[in-house]
Amino acid sequence: MHLRKWWQFLIILPVVLGLVLIALAGLAATLIYPTLPSLEALTDYRPKVPLRVYSADGHLIGEFGEERRAFTRIQDAPQSLKQAILAAEDERFYEHGGVDTIGIARAAVANIMAGGFKEGASTITMQVARNFFLSSEKTATRKLSEALLAIKIEHSLSKDQILELYINQIYLGQRAYGFGAAAQVYYGKPLAQCSVAEIAMLAGLPKAPSRYNPFVNPKRAQERQHYVLRRMHSLKFIDDQTYQTALAEPGKVRKQRSLHELSADYVAEIARQAMYERYQDAIYSSGMRVYTTILKDNQEAANRAV
Repeated sequence: MHLRKWWQFLIILPVVLGLVLIALAGLAATLIYPTLPSLEALTDYRPKVPLRVYSADGHLIGEFGEERRAFTRIQDAPQSLKQAILAAEDERFYEHGGVDTIGIARAAVANIMAGGFKEGASTITMQVARNFFLSSEKTATRKLSEALLAIKIEHSLSKDQILELYINQIYLGQRAYGFGAAAQVYYGKPLAQCSVAEIAMLAGLPKAPSRYNPFVNPKRAQERQHYVLRRMHSLKFIDDQTYQTALAEPGKVRKQRSLHELSADYVAEIARQAMYERYQDAIYSSGMRVYTTILKDNQEAANRAV
């Protein structure tokens, strides 16, 4: 009889503890939810796009700003980019309501089996919440706030709006915020011109931009790229031929040099000074474009003559 009571106790205890935890979480949510920030930063998104100075024929000669950005509308984002992001970060993005309970359970099992932290369960929406509103501290309160904010965001924005925010706000190393800027930094070309292999490389960066930086750690970057490609293949986002072609593609990134297409620093500086006199610090974040009167061929001839 004593043994039976002991087993009953062992069965009932986890249930009671679970109910207590649920009650505490509910209480915490009730207290925290009213204090969550307004979503105006998301609904009226204005990224800090730097001042860019061009030649008369459209070649970049100068860029001034704290952050590298190139805004990408969701309808202009390559389909392979959307698929790579989902494969790397949140395959059930279009199915959950901001918090993926299935993903949480899967991550918990994986971490228990690994005997430590192996994978997280932050959804794309939770990452958007963190990047816009929260610190990176790892506390239970911050994690709960992140989850509640994600739910609030999901009730206010469409999935495509959320994904567009992620595509443009996520930090990808080398002062690049968003995939449009990262494509220029790492490959020297617009996002629309990147191959599936190159997009997989970029999609692998959010997890750890420094660790997987192809300039600094090409081997780790390739391993992460291949992981993203495997995920895309297993989720049937890409077929066998595309997968094999992407795996075989040489992992060439652009040389670490100036992003400027034309060397005319003095012209860019004159333009910056003129704009600053009129608009002050707003020039560094409002995405202004200045077209000068110089032509690429003439400027290159002048550079060679010096």
